Amino acid sequence: MTEPLTPDAFVTRPPDKVLFLCLHNSSRSQIAEGFARKLAPSRVTVMSAGTEPRGVNPHAITVMGEVGIDISAQLSQHVHDLPWSEADTVVTLCGEGAEVCPAVAGDVRRVHWPLPDPTQAPAEKQLDVFREVRDEIRWRVASLWPGGE
Repeated sequence: MTEPLTPDAFVTRPPDKVLFLCLHNSSRSQIAEGFARKLAPSRVTVMSAGTEPRGVNPHAITVMGEVGIDISAQLSQHVHDLPWSEADTVVTLCGEGAEVCPAVAGDVRRVHWPLPDPTQAPAEKQLDVFREVRDEIRWRVASLWPGGE
């Protein structure tokens, strides 16, 4: 007898405390944090961090501004400076693979969104790649809280 199919945990239980994690906490995780702050119910705790924070990338600020979300006041933080162990969901956004994407221990739901690093695109194409990544992240973040508030 086969096990019945069940929906992903997000469908049955959206995150209450979510951490978006990426190596530098400068682009993808910052964009995800910005969308989550806009789309998640107000009771949800939203965090983003990295293991080698480098500041919020100006292109990330620009492309989020294009969709009406200001992330210029967000901070690039080290994962150990946040109460990440309290998160019920950790979303990693590194497309580079396990060797560069930080690993998180603990009894939390882990989700991996292997998205390309837009900062690695050629300079003349970076803004376009940032927009593509932003649009993919918007769709993925929205799926965490179906139906909104």
